Order: sequence, then structure tokens, then C-alpha cells
Amino acid sequence: MKRSTVIAFAAFSLGLWFWPAAAQQPASAPPPPIQPTAAEKQRIQSKADELAAAIRALKSKKIDEGLLADVEIYEKSARWLLEFPETFFTQDGIDQSLTVLDWGLERAKQLQSGQSPWMGQNGRKIHGFVSDLDGSVQPLGLTVPESYDGTKPVRLYVWLHGRDARLSEANFIYRYTSVGMTNPANAAADLGQIQVDVYGRWNNANHWAGEVDVYEAIAAVQKRYNIDPDRIVLRGFSLGGAGAWHIALHNPDRFAGAEIGAGTWPRRSMMPGYPPYQAATLRIWENITEWALNAFDLPLAGHGGDNDPQPASIPRPEPGTPTRGQLESSLKVREQLAKEGFPSEGEPDNLRVPGTPTQFFISVNTGHSTSPLVRQRLNAFLKEYGDRGRVSPDHVRFLTYTTRYNRSHWVSLEGLEKHYERSEADAQRSDGGKRYQITTKHVTRLLLRETGRAAQIQIDGQDLKVKAAPEIALENSGGAWRVASGKPAGLRKTTHLQGPIDDAFLDPFLLVRPTGTPWNEAVNREALRTLARFDHAYARWYRAHPRIKDDKDVTEADFAKYHVALFGDPGSNRWIARLNGKLPVQWARETVTVGDRSFPAAAHLPALIYPNPLSPARYVVLNSGLTILEREYQSDYSMPRLGDFAVLQIKENAEEPDVAYAGLFDEAWKLPKNPK
Repeated sequence: MKRSTVIAFAAFSLGLWFWPAAAQQPASAPPPPIQPTAAEKQRIQSKADELAAAIRALKSKKIDEGLLADVEIYEKSARWLLEFPETFFTQDGIDQSLTVLDWGLERAKQLQSGQSPWMGQNGRKIHGFVSDLDGSVQPLGLTVPESYDGTKPVRLYVWLHGRDARLSEANFIYRYTSVGMTNPANAAADLGQIQVDVYGRWNNANHWAGEVDVYEAIAAVQKRYNIDPDRIVLRGFSLGGAGAWHIALHNPDRFAGAEIGAGTWPRRSMMPGYPPYQAATLRIWENITEWALNAFDLPLAGHGGDNDPQPASIPRPEPGTPTRGQLESSLKVREQLAKEGFPSEGEPDNLRVPGTPTQFFISVNTGHSTSPLVRQRLNAFLKEYGDRGRVSPDHVRFLTYTTRYNRSHWVSLEGLEKHYERSEADAQRSDGGKRYQITTKHVTRLLLRETGRAAQIQIDGQDLKVKAAPEIALENSGGAWRVASGKPAGLRKTTHLQGPIDDAFLDPFLLVRPTGTPWNEAVNREALRTLARFDHAYARWYRAHPRIKDDKDVTEADFAKYHVALFGDPGSNRWIARLNGKLPVQWARETVTVGDRSFPAAAHLPALIYPNPLSPARYVVLNSGLTILEREYQSDYSMPRLGDFAVLQIKENAEEPDVAYAGLFDEAWKLPKNPK
């Protein structure tokens, strides 16, 4: 029977990049993915091997890393399909893989002869880059206007795609090169901008590795093209809208503006039943509408269709609950801004938020798409704020729940009274930057930049005389603020060193496999299973195998370069043995003790994150990768299941261990006094 080329793995919730709106509805029962025949698989393998050999030859010639990545991504596209053949999806996917390999072989031949003609070509093209996060090569799509000649900096639009369950590297490369992927209804007017389409590690609403991919893709484009750093604009729709809400409101000073269409809004932080250590961390990733105040200094245009049929939220609303589909994201952010004291004004489908540069548009009589009228309004927004560029405002308002996301322009919240509680700063400067007036809530350390003319700071009603400097740090102790010198004394949760466990996997990391004789075989086997599960899930869904070394091959330089996740026990992993007694867990052959609680070591495995005693600017993690469920690697939101530490109980024949005890360290990285 001849195999069909129809869509076999249809988009299941949030709309595609390129297909018309009618194709964006979820399929009730998609057919199973098509597998290549033995002959097709052999052809793919043969071409991939040929390309791999060409890449090895290019590496021996010490070719520029960026140009080499432009070729490697073609070989990687086939290698990942062969490793995970369930992601071929359709006959088209098989055929496209062969075509993409031919394109890669052609690039390799050109590079062997010292040529890279794609670099000088305008229009749509594919580039690759090497990720610092995990050492993998990742693709990006680039549209370079005919007007670009590199003589002057141009604006950059960063596009975050919607959900496409059929997506793979080969599919991304083929469609971007052949037909493009942006829905014409969402295509922005040509202002001479370059646009980067971020692959984002597949379908994850730009969380975790998908979040890092956004910033690494931008950096990769900036290395090769003349980009104005103050005219970078974030754009996204549907699943990409969910990602854009997340990135824009967490990092409001990174972009000249943000155009955000649709996207689900997260509701899990509002739901009961989560243990305290998990409920607390939901305030970072699962309550993004409550970060709405961070649009105070960020030009933001939220929009959606008034007849959007897509799921409004994650989790979905109760059956029968009235919603307006993914327009709800804009509505919820707008409602929260009103609660913050910034109500909207204007027509219902065309609203501005006085006191902020934020705007909201509704596409009337429109589903999961953008009407021509709203597209015109969005183009006007993009021109206005792209022309203006990113500016450093004299008045900053910013809130956070974590020091992972802690800055807006010249203000950084470096220390919090308590993580996962709302902390904020309202800071104004005047007299040409000589005087500052600041109020804070739940902040213990504040860093001010652009203070080269500062002379006087009033903070929470207290007057401080200061010396002008590029940066000024302020500390609050016992309710009194003072100018701080140097880093805070002792161990403190601070910028990018605050947990939870999953936070270690937002920066370059290394997994360390044990090779010694374990104290307890069952515990060591579970540690190895945890390592294998994480490696497999990360490779399948985030499109990279993490860096892994045997403990005997790890050097102290690795500890300085990476967050290090150690697997095993003090008998099997020499680095766990070296750190035993220096971490807030006492691990003996018979017992594992955390605070005043002890557990039999033969059936319990500790997992934690902590500043590495061997390299205090980095984390050490014990026996854990990302704690999110594997099914959530492809979700709109992926929820951490543990806090900063846990003791896991091993059970025979169980898929995963149970949580016997878990929690969060306090702001000094100490165990809680009253654990729950």
C-alpha cells in the first residue's frame, strides 16, 4: 500500500507557523508517524555519513566555528531523525531529510574550496551556531532584506514560532529555505530589518533550553551581521506568544519592544494541592500575568482574535467556563496592569495604557490569527519603537520573584528578603542623574548602574550621600540602608545562584557519571537511571545530548566553567566523596541525614542544588537533571517538581522514586527551621 503524504502528526494545540488557520485546529486522532523503509533509512544514513566525513575534514582545516556550524546543522538534522525515527512523522519528512542532506553536502564542498556564498546572499537562509549551554549545534532561520549591505547597523526582529508537532531540524531547514514559515497575516512591514526565526529546541514555549536558544540565536546573528543592539524587537504568536510573554516580562530591558500575539496563560500557580516547595516556584513560570508591571518601561503590544478557538490556559479551564481563547493572555495582562494602577483607555479593540508604552489590540471577527487592521496597527507600533530604539528611562518600575530575573535597565534586585515572594523597586533619577528617589519592597540588596553623576540617593525614606561611580550597591540590614562595598558577606542567594534545582540547566552544565564502587548498589543504579532518563529526554525534546564525563576525567577547570551535576554516591563518584561534609546533607553508608531528618541510605537518594564549594560562582547538583516531567518538555509550561533539595525513596520496579522529603533553602542557603 502506498504511503500517504498527508499530515500525520497534526498540530495538537497552538497553531502552526505557516499553515492557514483552518489547519490549526487540533486533530482528534492523528495517524501514527510513518517510518522510513530499510532502503530509505540506508540512503539517509549513507548521505549523513558522507557529510560527517566532510565535516571532519573541515575541522582538520580549522574552519571558522560559525561557518562550520552552518554545515553541521544539516548533518545533525539527519542524525537526530535516525536516533528518534518516530519524528519523521510523514513521507514528506523522509524526502525532506534527503534533500536537506544534499544541501549540506553542497555547502561542505563550497567550504572545502574556501567559499561560503550563503554569507553574501540576502533573502531567506539557514545558519547554525554552537550552543554554550550544552555544546550542541542548533539551527536558526534568517531573512536578510535586499537593502542590507552591512555598512550600517539595522534592526533585528526575533520571531518565536507557534506549535508544530511535525517539526524537526530537517523540516525547519527545508521549509525555511523553500517556502518560509511566517504566516502572511503576521508578517511585518519591511523596514530594512533582519528577522531571525528561532528554532527554540522544538515546541516548548521558549522555556528552559528553548529560552536560552532565543538569546544564543540573537548573539549568533550579532556576530555575523551589523545589528543595532538597541533596535532588537521580540515577536511571537500562539506557542511563540506564550514564550514571548515569558521572556519579555522577565527581561523587560532586553528589547526595544515586544509584539505578542495569543499564547496560553498559566493557571497552575492559582490551583491548590501543590506542596509548598513546588507552589513557591510556580510564582516564577506559572503566574506570568502577575509580572505585568514590568511592561512599565517595555513597549509591548499584546493582541489576539476575538473568536480564538484555541485553549485559553494551561491547565485548561473547567468545561463550560466562558473564555475568549488565547486572547485571554492579553486580557489577563491588561487586567493586572489596571490592578497596578494603570487602566487602559480607548476603543475596546484598540487600547493604550497611559503611563506605560503598552498597547492592546483585538482582531475583530478573527480566530487564531491577526486581522489586516491589527496588522497595520502592529506595523505602526514596530516602526515607532524600532525607530526610537531601546532607551534607558529615568523612571524604572520592576518586580520579581527570583534573582534569576532581576533587572530592568539600570536597576537590579540582587538580594531578596524571601525568594518566591513579590519583590519590587520603584526608582526615579533626576537632575541629570545626580539625585535618586527609590522605594523598595522585600529587597535586601540593590545594584544601581549608570550612576556616574550620582550624589544623593533617597531610598525608603532614608537619605544617603554617595560618590559617583559606574555602579553603586546598596544593602539593607535591620531596616537601614547603606552603601555596600564588595560582595555580600557569607553565603546568600543572589543573581543566577538561587535555585531551584532546575535553574542549573539554564547555564552551561556538565553531567558527571560515577565509575567507582558504590556504597549501595540500588541507590547507584537509581542515580544512573536518573542520568540516563535525563540524557534521553533532553536529547529527544531539547535536541542535544548533554555534556557527560566520567568522574575520573573531570578536572577542577570543569567546575570553574560549568554547573556540575554529580550522579552516584560517595563510594561511586569521587567528586561526591570530595564534597561530602561540605554540603547540607550528611551522607554515610547507613544513613542520609538532612537537617534533623534521617533516612536509610540503602533505599534513599539525596538530590539538591547548592553553590559549589569548589567553585562558589557555580552550582553543584546531586543526582538530578531537570525535574520537569518528560511530557512537559513539549508543553506550554514545564513545571519543576522539586525545590532546592529532596530525598528520594527508591522502590523496586517503580518507574521513578517517590519524594520522601523536599524543600527550599532559605536566603542564606540554609535548611528551613520548620520543614514541612
